[in-house]
Amino acid sequence: MKHYDVAILGAGPAGLAAARVATGTVALIDDNPQPGGQIWRGAPQIPVPANVDFLPQTKVFDAQPGFTLHTVPHGPIRAAKLIVATGARELFLPFPGWTEPNVYGAGGLQALVKSGKPINGQRVLIAGSGPLLLAVAATLKKAGAIITGIAEQAPLGRIVPFLLRYPAKLPQAIALRATLLGVPYWTTTWVTRFANGTATLNNGRTLTINHLATGFGLVPNTEIAQLLGCRLDDGFVVVDSRGQTTVPGVYCAGEPTGIGGLDKALAEGAGQPYNGAFVRDLAQAFALNPALYDIAEPATLICRCEAVTKAECEPYREWRDAKLQTRCGMGACQGRLCGPITQRLFGWLPSSVRPPLVPVPARYLSTAQTPPAPESGRSENAPPAHR
Repeated sequence: MKHYDVAILGAGPAGLAAARVATGTVALIDDNPQPGGQIWRGAPQIPVPANVDFLPQTKVFDAQPGFTLHTVPHGPIRAAKLIVATGARELFLPFPGWTEPNVYGAGGLQALVKSGKPINGQRVLIAGSGPLLLAVAATLKKAGAIITGIAEQAPLGRIVPFLLRYPAKLPQAIALRATLLGVPYWTTTWVTRFANGTATLNNGRTLTINHLATGFGLVPNTEIAQLLGCRLDDGFVVVDSRGQTTVPGVYCAGEPTGIGGLDKALAEGAGQPYNGAFVRDLAQAFALNPALYDIAEPATLICRCEAVTKAECEPYREWRDAKLQTRCGMGACQGRLCGPITQRLFGWLPSSVRPPLVPVPARYLSTAQTPPAPESGRSENAPPAHR
């Protein structure tokens, strides 16, 4: 077993900022082959310090009291302190055709293009919500894509006051928009259907495209923090002004404590407090329209891994029953995609987090003797249902 003074989980901006200030023996663990996280994607603006042991392509599938991390391929790793900087993932909302070929997550398509996916001359519609849409559009356009439009579900009347409230962010937005001259930006607009290369919007407009990129904001990756017993509030890890969670010796930085972007991740990773008002105002400015939860039809897939439709989910009133009867959430993603969806569409509270967090070879499980998880989900940690 390897021993460290500090283990940092996640090599995105928050994790790299933490690695720069951490002392003693430090391990920086990430499941990607290079540092940078989803924002910098292999081109980090903060280098991994020379004194830090960077462990790429490493999956943490269990975390136990005493700060023992069970990983693939390094086996057990023990640390005196942990810094959870696991970032966030995209939130998807189902609509007819959302599982068709050439439909991507907005950030997912951006990552693929950064990794070399050819997009030159391809017609792309970007739809969903949040500042990420503009960043994705700028990346794709630079790579040669033809951006047919950006469909933002939030109304302009919420976006403009938000930008005016934070004038430091305004130049960034203007600069991004300047790179997208000629690209339509529609507010209070979303995709209601995609079929045979045609996207239909809620205003009746139809667009012929090669690719559709959608994303309705971010969902924090809190599974490891929950396994360690950290308290959550409204779906985010609770921390004090120093970034310490409710579990002594466990710290958390970046998106798991609140969706706030790069500046927040860098500040919290370095152990500095961040303006909580910005996080709240950002969430309010891009709050999702409840009409988005009614687009899915009975035959629309909710759980992609196990091919479970909306009609098959509707008879059940909670996540556990649906799992038992339909296998919704029992696939390879372990509910990471359909869990947030079912919470919004049906009001199901998330169930308890159980190891292994990711699929792993059986030989690694023999090294992880995990105490049994409680049968009931921790509703006090669950974010509130929207419906």
